[in-house]
Amino acid sequence: MNNTAALFPAAARVENACLADRIAPVLDEIRAGARDTEKSGRVPVRNIDLLRSAGYFDIVKPARFGGNEGSFAELVDANIELSSACASTGWVAGLLSAHQWLLAMFEERVQQEVWGSNPDALLCGSYAPVRMAERVEGGFRLSGDWAFASGCENAQWALCAAIIPPNGEGEPPMPAFLLVPASDYTIAETWDVVGLAGTGSKSLILKDVFVPQYRILSFPDATSGRTPGGRFHKGIGLFNMPLLMGIPFCLGSAAVGAAKGALESYIDHIGTRVTRGAVAGGNNKIAEFPTIQLRVAEASASVDAAREIILRDIFRAQQLAQEREDGTGDITAEDRILARRSQSFAVSLALRAVEALNASTGGLGLQMSNPVQRAWRDANAVGRHISMNWDAVGTMVGQHLLGLPPKGQF
Repeated sequence: MNNTAALFPAAARVENACLADRIAPVLDEIRAGARDTEKSGRVPVRNIDLLRSAGYFDIVKPARFGGNEGSFAELVDANIELSSACASTGWVAGLLSAHQWLLAMFEERVQQEVWGSNPDALLCGSYAPVRMAERVEGGFRLSGDWAFASGCENAQWALCAAIIPPNGEGEPPMPAFLLVPASDYTIAETWDVVGLAGTGSKSLILKDVFVPQYRILSFPDATSGRTPGGRFHKGIGLFNMPLLMGIPFCLGSAAVGAAKGALESYIDHIGTRVTRGAVAGGNNKIAEFPTIQLRVAEASASVDAAREIILRDIFRAQQLAQEREDGTGDITAEDRILARRSQSFAVSLALRAVEALNASTGGLGLQMSNPVQRAWRDANAVGRHISMNWDAVGTMVGQHLLGLPPKGQF
């Protein structure tokens, strides 16, 4: 029996099913270990193995390197379900899978180097270009710390963002991703947080690390979707989709999934609870309180709306990329900004849902093991990410709609 069949007894029945269906058999195990994942500060190898056996890291990977070369919407949909069981696992797995897509934007030589030596290689990333690379013969040198590298202990390579110095007079500095193998950095224990604690988003320490010239991808190329790899992989538009029309949907899906899991747990728990006396009197069914009913209704509507928005617009993003590749359309600045709106606003809806639920969990909700409270902390952690923060993204959207130059990442 192969590994897939061992981990998924129903593998033969779900072989051609969508990714969300293929991971369904293991969600209970991942959910049961969510508290341990949080306490350990990293996603366990077991979770990664379960997801790999379901093809989680192949869904947006190029077919030439063993991937499915499929739909980004299918990944985001599955990531909502995964995050409903464990948001930390969803955050990391969504990024590790999406980084397969990002690697496909690099030159073919880079893809051969990574996947040729290890077809199962995974990449973490530190996106903020706060360090300056040193230009040397044949490439660059990097030194310093790269923070918030989610899933770094589950990865074999890292995308380290940095500023590339000008190559000649008149050229401006340029932010870029520089790809570094795990053997070239150490991991610092810098992740001690209240939300998404299991993501292991620690710092990478690099000391005088050489990165060859060919192993870089510029931010302008990545955010426009016009990349070396995009010219290499043709056919479905997937690898011509701008960076910020893709990966932030995976981030947002973690919050939406966390809210979905919180709602499911809340309903299961509330159905059996009665009051213990005091102001409300004793032995009254909590589910019969109108305030509780309203909270459940609001959370349900918010989760449903968030899921619809995020899936609609990730599907649209890939469709636009396909039309551009076919020469029948293009991707405008407005398209990119509206994708950013959907990603961030979906998170704000998820926050609305978990706030409504967590505020009424009572004393039991104070326990760290309470899944509603954990989802509340995790969703709030997603909402603080600069790409997901509605204050930051919403003002950019408003500027665009009002005819002002948008100031932000899109």
